Amino acid sequence: MEGHLTAKSDVYSFGVVLLEILSGKKAIDKNRPMGEHSLVDWAKPYLTNKRRVFRVLDARLEGQYSLSHALKVAILSLQCISMDPKSRPTMDEVVTALEQLQQSKDVAKNDKKVRQVNQHSRSSFALKKSCKSSTEETPAKSKYPRPSLSLLS
Repeated sequence: MEGHLTAKSDVYSFGVVLLEILSGKKAIDKNRPMGEHSLVDWAKPYLTNKRRVFRVLDARLEGQYSLSHALKVAILSLQCISMDPKSRPTMDEVVTALEQLQQSKDVAKNDKKVRQVNQHSRSSFALKKSCKSSTEETPAKSKYPRPSLSLLS
């Protein structure tokens, strides 16, 4: 960085913020071991290796995110913190990438809800079918008292 504030330096800064969110660590922390004071310097070797990228993720958030989405955000942050400003995405591209992740998350949630509704509908149908067949076998008078349609009438 040369001290010039540009749209690309904003993207770099946003990449650092993404890293802070992913890792749960501050951008600069003098209490960390030597060579790890800078979050970017510490994280870059992990972010460039698909098998090691998960070492960057905040363990306190485990189970609260999709691993594939976390990997995509990690890759996006790596692109944002590229030392070559020309290699960094534009902020529009960053926003688009994050929106796509959000949409795919929403689709996955909706798919899960649809599966749950379908499963509930199938089990309700099976229960109704079971109840129907059992009522067909019993006499017209029910063994169990049933409330009238309205308790007020």
